[in-house]
Amino acid sequence: MGEMQRPMPALFIGHGGPPDAVKDNTFTRAWRAVAGRFPRPRAVLVISAHWESKGVLAIRGERPRTIHDFYHMDDALYAIDYPCPGAPWLAWKIEEMLQPWRARADLDSWGLDHGAWTVLRQMYPAADVPVVPLSQDIRRTPAVHYEIARRLGALRDEGVLILGSGNVVHNFRAKENDPDGALGARFNEAVKRLVAARDHAALIDYPALGPEALVSVPEPEHYQPLLYVLATQRPEEEAEILTDGVSRGISMLS
Repeated sequence: MGEMQRPMPALFIGHGGPPDAVKDNTFTRAWRAVAGRFPRPRAVLVISAHWESKGVLAIRGERPRTIHDFYHMDDALYAIDYPCPGAPWLAWKIEEMLQPWRARADLDSWGLDHGAWTVLRQMYPAADVPVVPLSQDIRRTPAVHYEIARRLGALRDEGVLILGSGNVVHNFRAKENDPDGALGARFNEAVKRLVAARDHAALIDYPALGPEALVSVPEPEHYQPLLYVLATQRPEEEAEILTDGVSRGISMLS
């Protein structure tokens, strides 16, 4: 008998800002490198910090549109298109898998926002891997987001790469409430320790980690993509850090 096919990875990427779409730096090089460490996915399921909705939606379009959801940036960024194919079969499957949460395969209410395409453009520059964006239901608690993601973990056995894109620390008020960066750095280190220890319960209940958590995660949308990835972790799997570092209130931990 041949060797069993390994499941596709689940990756959480600290995506930084839109200019990372065109930069060559430590972070983008790491994103490119990790894509070369496993086979080409059948599809990518991406959970971006930048798509929240009432309800769980999975885009089923044949070619998801590129969304430039940022302001006052260089014109070159607005000219970027990431013309990857969609994977309608995956969106319909997600609708079925997430029936308890009334998920829907949505045609085109969203697409690839900068949390998705800045990373995918580095990992798969030919834009030849099908992608399905999945929304975060704004009405759900972190614990429910984790449960939703657990249901999706089986997709890894079908060649689907699960990609969460956000930032563990995402504090645009750092100059005011964390001027020396100490709170963000402590929270980032706490998250790394808990990930290594597989203490998912503590990561779900992150506000209980102290004042550094509340400063680092003023809103949950950038943090929760981490939970979507951790929820798919299997007993034999260890987490690996790809990139790290906190600067100006943003963590690039991946």
